[in-house]
Amino acid sequence: MMVYSLEQFCADSSQALKSGKPQAEALGEIAQRLSDLILEPSFIAKTFNDDTPPGKEVLFHDPDLDFYVLAHVQKGGKVGKPHTHGTSWAIYGNAKAKTTMTEYRRLNPDEEAAILEVSEVYDLTPGQTRAYGPGKIHSTAHPDLAWVVRVTGTDLDVLPRYHFRKSTDRVVGAA
Repeated sequence: MMVYSLEQFCADSSQALKSGKPQAEALGEIAQRLSDLILEPSFIAKTFNDDTPPGKEVLFHDPDLDFYVLAHVQKGGKVGKPHTHGTSWAIYGNAKAKTTMTEYRRLNPDEEAAILEVSEVYDLTPGQTRAYGPGKIHSTAHPDLAWVVRVTGTDLDVLPRYHFRKSTDRVVGAA
């Protein structure tokens, strides 16, 4: 059986993004291929080890399509706040441990203070992936040290994005 490599994943992702298919369909294809990648022992051995410190590493950047493949080591006990990826998208995949994902629905229009309602809570475990399109509000939690691979449509650090603010925003219907 042939080993599925990072290089092949990046080529498959590029092809999906150039295919002309609706974005949700292309992202679904990339998410499936990301699952194949994070289940590949040789990829995991090259990317992560027990001594890798928390943080992120850029594994690949496509300068033409501007998508990134990032490896994240998430410290255990970390709970993120609700956020979006602005006009971009992201695909998360777990390689070790789990990420508890919470998705939200905004109940009020774009006003100064957001009111969010929890719409879904689930775990991504090793080999599982999920795509989040533009504007999708979600948060992550890592009960234990987790290895995560994330594919993004651009450098998310340069985009205007929604970030939850405890001082003005609130969540209703939380479990």
